[in-house]
This record gives sequence, structure tokens and C-alpha cells, in this order.
Amino acid sequence: MCDSILLGAGFAFAASVQPGPLLAFLLARAVADGWRRTLPAAFAPLLSDGPIALFVIFLLGRLSLPAQRSLRVSGGLFLLYLAWAALRKLRNSAAAALANNSNGSRTLLQAAMVNLLNPNPYLGWALVMGPAAIRAWRNGPAPAVMLIVAFYGTMAVMLAGFIVLAASARQLGPRGQRALALAAALILAILGVYQLIAGFYLGV
Repeated sequence: MCDSILLGAGFAFAASVQPGPLLAFLLARAVADGWRRTLPAAFAPLLSDGPIALFVIFLLGRLSLPAQRSLRVSGGLFLLYLAWAALRKLRNSAAAALANNSNGSRTLLQAAMVNLLNPNPYLGWALVMGPAAIRAWRNGPAPAVMLIVAFYGTMAVMLAGFIVLAASARQLGPRGQRALALAAALILAILGVYQLIAGFYLGV
């Protein structure tokens, strides 16, 4: 059981500190809306990964190349939409107006959509978590449950900490907030373009 906990927590830590679409989205929302409104998004993987886990474990086992391409293209388009939405918010220089444009439940759903269209959770479940969960289940339900709890518990804590740190940028004043919001929008756009290129040309 200790092995399951260490594997789940370690993989969650590694996944949560790697730059990617979800972290870029959380950065944009934390700067714009503050940590209180953005904090529910730390639980986005809990909302999105259930269908992903079932899809990978019980239907595919691993994603085919066409599925990865389609997923990347869809994710890229969605990331570009989020970048465009973030740039639109920059037209309003009042931080209070920015905060009023979002609420916790909407941010949570958007973060879950970002994660759902991100190939990394699919690949993580297909290559790491899925096989580990199956192996743990062979030793009984408890190790498998602890694996999942350790993974998502660590992930939620790490994402929540990132949100709180990112939201501290609100103390920089309107210009600093706009600069960071612009940076987050550019990161979202770059990631979106990369996923489109990968989906259409690289096939990975």
C-alpha cells in the first residue's frame, strides 16, 4: 500500500509542476479573478479525469495515433479560444471589473474542459496510472483506492498552492496584473498553436 501512495503522490507532483495548458489557464484566472474565485479549479482533474480513466482503462488501454491527433487539435482550438478571451479582458483595466467576469463554478468547468482536451491526462492514465491501478487492484481494493487518493490529493494541493501564489500578483497593481495576464494569454496561445501543429503535422 505504501508503494501505491508513493507512486500516486510522486506522479501527481511531477505532473502538477510541469508547464502546460492547465497551469497556464490557472495563472490567467488567478491573476484576473483572485485566488478565492480560482481555487475551485484546483479540483478540475477530479472532474475531468473520471471519464478519462474509464475511457483509457476499459475502452482503449492506450490512445491510438488518430485519437491523439484529434485530441490535440481540439485542445489547441480551445486553448486559442481561452487566449482570445483573456486578451479581451485586457481591454478593461479595472481589476474589480475583471473579478466580476468570472465565478468559481464557471472557472472550475473551464479548467476541467482544458484538462479534458489535454492529451497528457490520457497518456498519463494509459502509460502510468492505468497499469498501476490495475496492478494495485490485484492486491485488493485498498491499494488501488490509496493510489487514486494519493494522486488526486497531491494534485489538488499542488494546484491550490500554485493558484494562491499566482494570485499574489494582484498586489502588483493594474499594470503588473495586465502584464501577467498578457503573458498568460500568450502562453495559452503558444500552447494552442503547438497542439494544433502537433495534431496536424507531428502526430504526437
